[in-house]
Amino acid sequence: MSDLKLDRRRFLQGSGGLLLGTLLFGSGPIALLAPSQSWALPMTTLDTATGDYLMVVVRRIYPHDGMEDAVYAFAVKSLDEKASKDPGIADLLKNGVADLDQKAGGSWLKLDETHQVAILESIQHSDFFTMVRGTAVASLYSNELAYLHFGYEGASFPKGGYLHRGFNDLTWLPNPPADASPTPLS
Repeated sequence: MSDLKLDRRRFLQGSGGLLLGTLLFGSGPIALLAPSQSWALPMTTLDTATGDYLMVVVRRIYPHDGMEDAVYAFAVKSLDEKASKDPGIADLLKNGVADLDQKAGGSWLKLDETHQVAILESIQHSDFFTMVRGTAVASLYSNELAYLHFGYEGASFPKGGYLHRGFNDLTWLPNPPADASPTPLS
């Protein structure tokens, strides 16, 4: 969570781009934890424009209504970290973004969601798409901010397990019929 906040020193240290945003859903669980409605996430290798594209690409691959951009920004941060360790990945991401624009006949970001998704589907077997999808799935769904969005409490073991802490608190599904469970052993 602390990566959402940007101080002057971290801003000056960064040689790459900067992802900026505002929390749109002010009453959501993420907004309750955030120190302010605005957030910034520095990147060390990728520029801001590439980061902006990648955030939309990740959102199109893994769409979740109401999930804040701040959550998707962590997936972009993971891509930036990989790019900082391997110049080949940085080139792959930058060229992939340029390819999106080329396939769009202009700015891919300016297309509506349906056309953006159609272009992504046309490149779904490319190295660029595979890199973004593979990195984003791990980053996005192992992020505590995403956990808040989905209502997932996280791993149970460090909290003493589920038996005495939420084992039977499922509220979003109806109770199953009695015959759906095996008969308890005596």
